[in-house]
Amino acid sequence: MRKISSKYIKILFITVLMISVQSCKKNYLGVSEQLAPELTTEKVFSNPSLVRQYYANIFSGMPNTSFICIDGSSGGNMTGIHNPWTSMSDETKAAQGNSRNIATNGYNAGSAQFGRWISLYKLIRQANVFIENAKATPVSSATDFISEEDAIKMKNVARFFRAYYHYLLFEEYGPIPIMNKPIDPSSPDLDFARNSVDEVVNFISDELTATVPGLDNVPLNSSVAAVPTKGVALAVKAKLLVIAASPLYNGGFTEAMALKNKDGKVLFPTTNAAKWQTAKTALEDFLTFANGKFDLFKLNTGPGGTYNPDESLYRLFIDVDNNKEIIWANPTATWGRVNEDGTDRRLTPRTERTGFAGVGVTQELVDAFPMIDGLPINESPLYSENGFSVAGEDPSGRTDVGTFRMWVKRDPRFYQTVFYQNRKWPISNAQIQFQKGSGNDNSAADNPYTGYLLYKRFARNVRNEGTNPTSQFRPAIIFRLAEFYLLYAEACNEVNPGDPNIFIYLDKVRDRAGIPKLSVIKPGLMGDKAGFRKAIQAESRVELATEGQRYFDVRRWMIADQAGSMQGGATTGMNMNSSQLTIGGFYTRTTFETRIFNRAMYLYPLPLAEVQKSKLLVQNPLW
Repeated sequence: MRKISSKYIKILFITVLMISVQSCKKNYLGVSEQLAPELTTEKVFSNPSLVRQYYANIFSGMPNTSFICIDGSSGGNMTGIHNPWTSMSDETKAAQGNSRNIATNGYNAGSAQFGRWISLYKLIRQANVFIENAKATPVSSATDFISEEDAIKMKNVARFFRAYYHYLLFEEYGPIPIMNKPIDPSSPDLDFARNSVDEVVNFISDELTATVPGLDNVPLNSSVAAVPTKGVALAVKAKLLVIAASPLYNGGFTEAMALKNKDGKVLFPTTNAAKWQTAKTALEDFLTFANGKFDLFKLNTGPGGTYNPDESLYRLFIDVDNNKEIIWANPTATWGRVNEDGTDRRLTPRTERTGFAGVGVTQELVDAFPMIDGLPINESPLYSENGFSVAGEDPSGRTDVGTFRMWVKRDPRFYQTVFYQNRKWPISNAQIQFQKGSGNDNSAADNPYTGYLLYKRFARNVRNEGTNPTSQFRPAIIFRLAEFYLLYAEACNEVNPGDPNIFIYLDKVRDRAGIPKLSVIKPGLMGDKAGFRKAIQAESRVELATEGQRYFDVRRWMIADQAGSMQGGATTGMNMNSSQLTIGGFYTRTTFETRIFNRAMYLYPLPLAEVQKSKLLVQNPLW
């Protein structure tokens, strides 16, 4: 992204946050009752200030991927547009938040807490009302008016969000009712049947295509503004079509094939391999547009100006100025202050001045990271669980002498994601421990559970002490370029496993990560669709770890109940019940909980209350 205006970020942050809070209240025409309940549609859309507030509220459904563990009065309620997904998949365990126990207790259509249905359909309605009613307003002062040009642009953005919110609903529920015109909430006829998968995908795709000409090439005001650009619309369309081509929505979910509306309409299509070519074409449209505008974030800050993967992988999520990898981001992130509330405090050890140590990384995610030679741990000769490192064993300097060998010589992304036993905390340089009696153990409710702490996206310059900053602004990234390189490799493989672009785009991501190219260490994969598919899935797992994608990826790939990607069963970490710092003591794979997954969970259930009051809605299969 281009150079960012800090002042604009603060204004946008405060405005969107304020309106998001207001939107939780009862709305009249989508405008907070605080603005006056007697307002009519005509009055709202004739007042520039009210129009802007109405418009800004449409943005409030943007995902906030930084919101991964907070809940209750201190941090607000986590919803399906936040990021409960990392602890509902095989990535993390949250000590706080209403996602904490759902992985072990399961859920049903009446208790599923992370739906998007109600909130996003409200915003879709608001977008529809805006599209129908927004217009140029009378000039009341030199600056307080909305021009015809601005009204057209704002309506186009509202149209984008209408399509995007349909996309977010489709991602979670599958086929949904399409709502493309305002509906009077007081009407007695508010019952709608689900459209089919193909109808939903075609509607969203066509709407996004239609919005592209009216969107800007780069963010407004050279900012990380939430206002979508052409690149955002092209990216959403491309990812939508990848999802539609994937097994879950393309004939791979047997139970869904029998799902019909009450009039007999079939909702899920049979397998159509040609959908992968459609997805590939959309990805190429995006990548063509992205050329020269977006690029992988890389810093040449190593010795002699060489490429520095460690600094690049860290600062990718911290630097907002000139970060060309970010396609779209939400500035209303919840990193918070380490002395108050927010995600950064929950990623801080309890022994580090009021930290909560509230998000643990599973052993399953730890094991997914390859070694520095680019090979998975079960193939690399570098991997060992035999004892602790000695001087000279890790020439990279990423680990200290005495580190458990399981964590030595790993992919640089591992060190940006996982904080492990005896690693030194930034600023204080204190060695952090998680065994029984360490201060970060499982004797308190707020603990990592796994013997690991999530480190990815944590701001390492914050500390609750002296003159150190206690907070660090950075946006919550929704889309970044590396994901689309991986999606393109995936589509290319499904169309033609002999396509050289598979290696090219996988290797772009691996090269940035600082590990050998797959084309160099496994050239025999060329033409092997199953082998490439496994490699792409493995790369996506570590590159996008804890960013909110894993939950949806294992479902669209239909591998959530397969070995190596099981979302249910024993979930492990180090042995936090042991005070013995030995192999066989703390340094032992130990089950900390048993999780639930069944085939119904491939799709999220529609809200039970909505299905019960409807004569037309049918529930997702197996619920």
